[in-house]
Amino acid sequence: MTTPDMMEALQALAAEKGMTTELLLEAVANGLESAYKRMPEAADDAYVVIDETFNISVIAQEIDEEGNVVQEWDDTPENFGRIAAQTARQVLTQRIREVERDMKYDEYAGREGDIVTGIIQQTDSRYTLLDLGRVEALLPQSEQVPYERPEPNSRLKAYIVEVRKTAKGPQIVVSRTHPGLIRELFKLEVPEISDGIVEMKACAREPGHRTKIAVWSNDTNIDPVGACVGARGARVRQVVNELRGEKIDIVPFSEDQHDFVAKALSPAKVKEVRFHEVEGVAEVVVPDHQLSLAIGREGQNARLAARLTGWRIDIKSETQILDEENAYADGDWAEGEWVTDAETGEQTWVPADGSEAMTADDWATAAEEAVEEENPEEDLAADESESDATAEDSSSVEEASEEGVVEETEGNESPIDTDEDQETVEEEEEQSNN
Repeated sequence: MTTPDMMEALQALAAEKGMTTELLLEAVANGLESAYKRMPEAADDAYVVIDETFNISVIAQEIDEEGNVVQEWDDTPENFGRIAAQTARQVLTQRIREVERDMKYDEYAGREGDIVTGIIQQTDSRYTLLDLGRVEALLPQSEQVPYERPEPNSRLKAYIVEVRKTAKGPQIVVSRTHPGLIRELFKLEVPEISDGIVEMKACAREPGHRTKIAVWSNDTNIDPVGACVGARGARVRQVVNELRGEKIDIVPFSEDQHDFVAKALSPAKVKEVRFHEVEGVAEVVVPDHQLSLAIGREGQNARLAARLTGWRIDIKSETQILDEENAYADGDWAEGEWVTDAETGEQTWVPADGSEAMTADDWATAAEEAVEEENPEEDLAADESESDATAEDSSSVEEASEEGVVEETEGNESPIDTDEDQETVEEEEEQSNN
């Protein structure tokens, strides 16, 4: 059964789908083998052989209990081509689809973190579909920039977040809010970044509003900020247009944290930066007229600077710092130091004037006494309230005792009111005894 036209058609199909001819021949052989086993009087064990001229043969086998082949013979049916054509077609179509899905997945599986350009096909409240050519990308609502309304059939750049392998083919999830989108867009517009001369060290973004990036140059002859901005802002303008007008602040990265924090608050001018490493706070001092600019609208500038540097930023004006320092200087402060005993671990306060040292408990007691001496009026009021409470209690006791006497008196049938009555009662008792 020689049909050269079948082989030519198979080769053309393989070239169109981007597959090898051997792969399609294997799929056809599997389909023919499945069709042969459905025929009556078919051997239990058989396989299909297709040669270079597309000559198809069915080889039946006899296998013993140990799995060894005892004999083989050609068992190709006379009308096998007509009967198996439909089955082979179905198997071939299914195999081609499986191979195409695998090829599409392999094409995008290693591209997580890249940027792609797609055409908007469908948009609703849940997601937006982007046509990437051979596949479609899914842009969920959570990955879309707020208030951004992409128009159908318009081109859109997105960042590949995840590539999933499903039964219907690869599912590519893209994002418009990921900070990596900023990095990839600058790679497209700035050759120094794509070549590795300029590096983007950090990025902080609030999608749709503002972005801050910190750049660093590995070549002292190249200005990293100028390379990203471009001539008359041409390079950064392209990125801004792609982000639908989102503002971008470009600051130079510095290994000196004081300098880096000060530049991260650009465009505000910073006078001084103080670090509190234990709390992880960077206290920034700015001129009074720069305070609102440093904080930004609804705290946006300070918030982005904190994300960019990794420090929690506390912005204060010069007037606020001066008031705090004056309040600190006006206070009475004890001079000395706390000394910890290496053996017991007990802390002792050693005054600088050479007076007697105090333990932590003694210090707490002395502090309480000092507070009481400073507030004698409160102590007097407390004593008066205690004395009033005592007086009230004593008056209550007296009233209660008087009530008791009255009750006892009421209970006596012959109450004794005077001394004369008492003497009369005693004389009567003596006479009765006698």
